[in-house]
Amino acid sequence: MMSDTILTYDHGNWVEITLNRPDRLNSFTDEMHNALRAELKQARDNGARAILLTGAGRGFCAGQDLGDRDPSKMDGAPDLGHTIAIFYNPLIRLIRSLEFPVICAVNGVAAGAGANIALACDIVLAAHSAKFIQSFAKVGLIPDAGGSWSLTHLLGEARAKGLALTAMPLKAEQAADWGLIWKAFPDDALMSEARALAEQLANGPTLGLGLTKSLIQQAATSTFDEHIDLEAKTQKTCGESSDYAEGVTAFLQKRSPKFTGSQK
Repeated sequence: MMSDTILTYDHGNWVEITLNRPDRLNSFTDEMHNALRAELKQARDNGARAILLTGAGRGFCAGQDLGDRDPSKMDGAPDLGHTIAIFYNPLIRLIRSLEFPVICAVNGVAAGAGANIALACDIVLAAHSAKFIQSFAKVGLIPDAGGSWSLTHLLGEARAKGLALTAMPLKAEQAADWGLIWKAFPDDALMSEARALAEQLANGPTLGLGLTKSLIQQAATSTFDEHIDLEAKTQKTCGESSDYAEGVTAFLQKRSPKFTGSQK
């Protein structure tokens, strides 16, 4: 799908995807949703081993473009449940289901669903000037795009409620201190750090990295006994992979490994 709302750059074994509506703080339209999902799927189908997601201009994403859901311009109340079910939930599920790392570089404000799309990614880096805002409370809504789940699991009930009920902006460095994101960097260093990480992960043992991602995501809903049994099953898969054989051989030969991300 061709759309100027999403920019994609192929770095070989990883893909950089940029939300591109800077005049609207990269807020989402239906077209933008469809274009982003199409680019994520194409990267997956073309064998990408990592994805870097970021935003154009001075912000990462302000969530939904409310101009498209303005009750005063509609015959009746908008069906926001339909919007979430058709657009946001499929996007969040796709990001979390990709069998390789997804990095998010938050280059400015991440508000509403924009914040929660970032939190759905595997590793979140942010510029010092970035802020995470659960802005839903300002317009009478609940945190969607997985927000009420992500905040609670990452921060605990007290901080999740504080951020969601007050819509207080959370600065990037405090977000890192609290464990909401991985790291914060000076603004001029963010993209170089993010691209270096994407390159590192894409050249790593991506079969094992993808399975690690899956295990960590499942930990929230499995018992300890269930989970260690799943670890054993998953480790068997890793142990049979060409990446494991290459990693051990390279270690014993004292050279850098050349991983392919393949199972056999």
